[in-house]
Amino acid sequence: MKGFEKLNKAFDSRVRLGVMSILVVNDWVRYGELKKRLSLTDGNLASHISALEKLMYLEIQKEFVGKRPQTSYRLTGKGREAFEDHLNGLELMLRGK
Repeated sequence: MKGFEKLNKAFDSRVRLGVMSILVVNDWVRYGELKKRLSLTDGNLASHISALEKLMYLEIQKEFVGKRPQTSYRLTGKGREAFEDHLNGLELMLRGK
């Protein structure tokens, strides 16, 4: 199958797939929003975010809103390209090409 070699092992995890799916259609997304939408614990989300950050698929922005720290994420160009290649591979597999 031609599409199989396009699949990215980084997206084997449903959590990473979920994070990337949310970020591909949004600009900046807050940590709390990702946690809520994916129904994850802090530790679980943090470990997957860290893995995607090491691959340089995410950009991180830390700021204070009032006195509270707030962390937000968005895809880098490299992350967007990797995820789109992964989706294209899935599509090729579904079409049997």
